Amino acid sequence: MGIKLGVVMDPIGSIDYKKDSTLAMLLAAQRRGWELYYMQQADLFLENSHCHAHMARLEVRADPRDWYTLHDARIAPLGGLDVVLMRKDPPFDLEFLYTTYLLERAEADGVIVVNRPAAIRDANEKLYTAWFAHCCVPMRVSRDRRMLETFLDKYGDIIVKPLNGMGGTSVFRVRPQDPNLHVILETITDNGRRSAMAQRYIPEISAGDKRILLIDGEPFPHALARIPAAGESRGNLAAGATGVGIDLSERDRWICTQVGPTLRERGLLFVGLDVIGDYLTEINVTSPTCIRELDAQYGADIAGLLMEAIASKLGYAE
Repeated sequence: MGIKLGVVMDPIGSIDYKKDSTLAMLLAAQRRGWELYYMQQADLFLENSHCHAHMARLEVRADPRDWYTLHDARIAPLGGLDVVLMRKDPPFDLEFLYTTYLLERAEADGVIVVNRPAAIRDANEKLYTAWFAHCCVPMRVSRDRRMLETFLDKYGDIIVKPLNGMGGTSVFRVRPQDPNLHVILETITDNGRRSAMAQRYIPEISAGDKRILLIDGEPFPHALARIPAAGESRGNLAAGATGVGIDLSERDRWICTQVGPTLRERGLLFVGLDVIGDYLTEINVTSPTCIRELDAQYGADIAGLLMEAIASKLGYAE
């Protein structure tokens, strides 16, 4: 089928071949005969009301030493594509925000953007859990250090983290007796200039921070439990955690039923839920990962399932 797929991502030459979920998506699309076009954020621009880009024809290969070829870039309207994958990693800064506006103009020209730009703006990966508080542990968001301290006084053991990070960056576990408590809270809030999230600590992190992947609101039946390294409280692969495939529990599936329909309705086609023990902790909508790890452990093709969902939305049946 003659589907044209564009991708907005970080430099393709610097990805981690073994772990990169975007590459898995591109390989799955190419196997279906789709044409691929590569862009970075700086390649996008607005001309009057239409989004254009310097886009390069892309070929990808399942070769850890040579996984891509870029052909000469040309300026073209994004409206000439069928679908665009927005796979730029956080942080969600002002340029990321502006990119969602540009992609929304492409959406107005009939392009399917995965994930939908307005939904990416609205669904901060930490804050959006507040829309599903019945699935979560107690939490507080504030830039006032004293507010975070009183939350700590109430629960005795908490996690604090920035609202725009990824991969476990600047995530701290703090307790009242921590000698670095004040400096941690000053740092995480930039001395009261930046909001941060506090969550009650979940001891079940020792069994892993589960990443559950949802495609159009439906979960893949296995999660990747990211088990923290010795001496760590962060279940992030980037922080040295070990990924172990596990079946979804009954509680995991219940959380998915609570969150999935809303994600589908908002156009969030590919999402990664983070679940510790029985509790939802994050809803990852920008560039969720763990496709490659789950594929390897279960002989799956999660990116292929995503391409099937995209083809269906384009009116093609695979």
